[in-house]
Amino acid sequence: MKSYLDCWIEAATTLFSQALAGEPELVESLPKPMAAGAFGFAVNIVGDEEGRFSVVLDPAILEAPLMGEGVDQKAGWGELLGEVANSATGELLAKTGKKCRVEKQEEIGGESKVSRAFQLKAGERSWTILVRDEVRAPKPVQAAAPKAAAPSPAAPAAATPPPVNINPGIELLLDVELEASLRFGCREMPLGEILELGPGDVVPLDRHVSDPVDLIVGDKIVARGEVVLVNGNFGLRVTEVAAPKKRLESIRCLF
Repeated sequence: MKSYLDCWIEAATTLFSQALAGEPELVESLPKPMAAGAFGFAVNIVGDEEGRFSVVLDPAILEAPLMGEGVDQKAGWGELLGEVANSATGELLAKTGKKCRVEKQEEIGGESKVSRAFQLKAGERSWTILVRDEVRAPKPVQAAAPKAAAPSPAAPAAATPPPVNINPGIELLLDVELEASLRFGCREMPLGEILELGPGDVVPLDRHVSDPVDLIVGDKIVARGEVVLVNGNFGLRVTEVAAPKKRLESIRCLF
């Protein structure tokens, strides 16, 4: 089922090409740190789905008259992104039946966490657009659990057994530093193609830009997640974690 972010992407792709000079194209890309002076706009979505949705723009985009000559470019972007946000709520209603509305919009600076990244391409120029999606369906209210009956004095509760230490002595290794790396994808290539690589060549990988990336320790995948920006550096928001036994296998050379 489509999310608010999916509907926003469809609305932005259509409205950007219609409203901006030169009919630029919006394409998904890997996130990268923004230059100083990045700006954006955030809206609050309320209704069947709720949360904050923010868009941060490359500051260099203000140097291009995409909104037209003699127009306040930042104010123009605020109006356009407001239209995209409202259009996305209409798309969500049409495709899922969920009723939502934009409660307010405010100007923001850069965001440290990113859900998706895009490039707005116009001819030979391109600008980065980062999106943070926190719009979700509200969690259902759970009924209060009934109070447990007091244990009978004639049958006292058994003592809780102490936890079992699966790997005695593992505490001695907890401070050992291991090298961890992110893997965005891979590809097998003939040696001839590798030797012919040069600056500007593009090597396609076997992973879509929206797929999770792997956190590798040794030769084992210990977690998966999505790429985020943390104080101008790349980071990983973990969404999947391997079982503890699998994670320990990645350092089996230490035992």
